[in-house]
Amino acid sequence: MNANEIRARAAAVVDPYLGRPLGEAVTGAETAGSDVVIDVTLGFPVGGYEEPLRERLAGELAAAGWRGGVRLRLRSAIAAHAVQGNLRPLENIRNVLAVASGKGGVGKSTTAANLALALQAQGARVGLLDADIYGPSQPLMMGLQGERPQTRDGKHIEPLRAYGVAVMSIGFLVDPQQPMVWRGPMVTQALTQLLGDTLWGELDYLVVDMPPGTGDTQLTLAQRVPVSGAVIVTTPQDIALADARKGLQMFRKVSVAVLGIIENMATHVCSNCGHEEHVFGAGGGERMAAEYGVPLLGSLPLDIRIREQTDGGRPTVVADPEGRIARTYHEIARRTAARLAAGEGATAFPAISTSDD
Repeated sequence: MNANEIRARAAAVVDPYLGRPLGEAVTGAETAGSDVVIDVTLGFPVGGYEEPLRERLAGELAAAGWRGGVRLRLRSAIAAHAVQGNLRPLENIRNVLAVASGKGGVGKSTTAANLALALQAQGARVGLLDADIYGPSQPLMMGLQGERPQTRDGKHIEPLRAYGVAVMSIGFLVDPQQPMVWRGPMVTQALTQLLGDTLWGELDYLVVDMPPGTGDTQLTLAQRVPVSGAVIVTTPQDIALADARKGLQMFRKVSVAVLGIIENMATHVCSNCGHEEHVFGAGGGERMAAEYGVPLLGSLPLDIRIREQTDGGRPTVVADPEGRIARTYHEIARRTAARLAAGEGATAFPAISTSDD
């Protein structure tokens, strides 16, 4: 088997995250003694993925008759992807990822923080925008409570940084005890300024922790911010799923691709014995994903450690990077980025009708 045949075989290997053959992502193959060296370039962060992909390629090539070793040179090339309507991608920010929910209390902000940290740990340049004006939580979760951003020219703001991620929140600019008694237009203007006046630098992904709900503020943000893709966070019970459907439909109305659903608090983990049980019901996120033709990106437990870590300013991905929950966040991050790289998103939805009856 020569190098060209090996390259063709490698190109036919299905990547589990892209959900399709590697194809043109295989950019070269050459023999080196008894080994073959394969070059692959993927459109999502690849930190921690080299060995699993190498093993997959080695297995497929061995099945095709290759008896030598397999080495892999894996690279990442993250591109800017299409956004909704007539909007254009933001300068220096390749992709905006919206993390949304139909209601509060489902762990959306915790998920957004860990998603941003996982993408950064895998090699991407990442920012995190806390768009929840009424209840900003990222300053506390990212260990930045009480810090203030700086400005050099009186017009633009330098974001704060935590664990390699650029972070901006209204919580940095106001007293944490001060309630934000603002009407919708004021909230929208504040968020537009936070996004546009922050010196983010070069980013592959800006993760936006959206306000909960589907009201005027959320819809206006979804219309004005150029979003490459959105993920919906829900818990398994029916009442949360009903609201999550509304969040998904909101993005449909403004033509934003929905990359998938994240099911939070899927099981409860006993802190004493480790026993898991479905206290909020089982399979809700999976059923919703099937209903709307999008993947379930992952399921996370209701675990006291997640709460303790975020309250302590060290989200799970950095507090326990080798733990099972952190690995789940990494899987969710890779699936999300790969879905975006593959150009996938929800385009077909069940018909919705209304009646006065």
